[in-house]
Amino acid sequence: MTKRWNILSQNPQLQKDISDALSIHPIIAQLLINRQITTIAQAKMFLLADMPSLHNPFLLTDMDKAVARIELAQKKSEKILIYGDYDVDGVTSSALLRRLLNSLGIQTINYIPHRMEEGYGLNQEVAQFARSQGIHLLITVDCGINAYAPIEAINAAGIDVIVIDHHEPEGTKLPPALAVIDPKRPDCLYPFKYLSAVGLVAKLMQAILGYVPLEDLDLVALGTVADVVPLRGENRIFVKNGLPYIEGTNKPGLKALLEVAKIAGKKMKPYYIGFILGPRLNAAGRMDSATVSLDLLLSQDPADAHALACSLEAHNLTRQKMQSEVVEEALSMIEADESLKVQDIIVVHKEGWHKGVLGIVASRIVDKYYRPTVVISVEDGMGTGSARSIDGFHLHEALTNCAVLLENYGGHKRAAGLRLKHGNIGLFRQAINDFAQAALPQEKFVPTLEIDCEIPLSAIDMELMGLISSMEPHGEGNPPPLFCSRRLTVKSPPSLLGRDTIKFWVSDGVKSISVVGFGMGSFKDMVKLGSLVDLAYTLSIDDWNKAPVVQLMLKDVKPLL
Repeated sequence: MTKRWNILSQNPQLQKDISDALSIHPIIAQLLINRQITTIAQAKMFLLADMPSLHNPFLLTDMDKAVARIELAQKKSEKILIYGDYDVDGVTSSALLRRLLNSLGIQTINYIPHRMEEGYGLNQEVAQFARSQGIHLLITVDCGINAYAPIEAINAAGIDVIVIDHHEPEGTKLPPALAVIDPKRPDCLYPFKYLSAVGLVAKLMQAILGYVPLEDLDLVALGTVADVVPLRGENRIFVKNGLPYIEGTNKPGLKALLEVAKIAGKKMKPYYIGFILGPRLNAAGRMDSATVSLDLLLSQDPADAHALACSLEAHNLTRQKMQSEVVEEALSMIEADESLKVQDIIVVHKEGWHKGVLGIVASRIVDKYYRPTVVISVEDGMGTGSARSIDGFHLHEALTNCAVLLENYGGHKRAAGLRLKHGNIGLFRQAINDFAQAALPQEKFVPTLEIDCEIPLSAIDMELMGLISSMEPHGEGNPPPLFCSRRLTVKSPPSLLGRDTIKFWVSDGVKSISVVGFGMGSFKDMVKLGSLVDLAYTLSIDDWNKAPVVQLMLKDVKPLL
């Protein structure tokens, strides 16, 4: 797919100011500026990423009310119900909150809805369950911000509710809870708006205990990375400090998961969370019940933990098979219907698709067509959908615009979920495409590479690698630095390796470096021996059976005629 290169403009004066003030290399200063870190205070916080830099948790609206109610529950020996979502953020939030409350001597019960049977979010039926269990306080994590009717029902049962959520509220309306902790609520002036739910529970810990226990940063980092929130501000602090605690975790469940996933002993990176641990923890909720993942994270017995980790591994294999089948069916439908391919927003639906894989399928379709995509499974006249977006199209705003056609919906800028009647799917497809006509300029349909700067090959060495390592960990909101070099000569015929990978050498006449492109076998015919090319790439270390050297990780090629 053709990509547009946007080489970010340099700011020499600001670069010098930050570089001089913090005694850092100018290229690091410019990388910070490119990530909208433009003050010395922001840059210092980013680079230090230390726990004392966390904001005062009581700056979160209603944090004082939540702490007071939990302390009352502790004093009165009340039992608390923790109601969480079924994804990794929800499960880690549930586990972390339980650890906090149990450390205070408070008895807890966890409740995670079944994705297929109950759907997303708080439901009204939980009021009766909570009452039957003698619950006086219910705390939601990673859901609840738009659960008006369920919270009214819970209140009517004589139970107080605290909402801890990071999703977008519907306008200025808030649910009738005793406390609503959500940095995205319109009246919240908290300085960092992008905490995940597990990050908000960590803030609750900080408010009650005065600190976040370091041994619990493994759960915080796990949920933060898996929920794909920006690795900036407090998220970066939690993740940078938390990754080593995943490596050396003392939690039997997480230790067993690392072993079964065959990454025990490896230096932990966001990649391992996003593509190995996260999918396994999500698999239980996708295929059956997420309580298996919660039980794993709370397990204290190594034998039980190993059995639960093996169960997640089996669920993940089932999920992969089912996902492949639905992806193949959905792509076939799109290829067979020209009208779907030309629409700005792709909306596909079918009776019986497994609800647990819809979001992943939507992501695969976005990868192929670079169009915002909604994938809907229909059952008994009702459609359940997951949506994924591209840069420049705010899904939650789009769904709000179509709200009259939906039973309910929720989510973020890039990902969302919805329910609607089968008969409304066609009207919804038209409505969301009408919205996109005005909200999504056609140039947005060409993926853009945001390139940090153009550099000569001769500038690339191990010293540069050492410098940019200070920007780690990389992830959403803090991508690996992306560079480009122009008019390079291809010095070797490209080799086609396993998994659709190409490898070749390039030179600028001064220096030669190897280039590896994973999943880029289709570029093989564009890279001919002796030809000139412009390359966009990130940097990595090649230390396979030799002393470490820098190599280029290919992101795009522009052959020169």
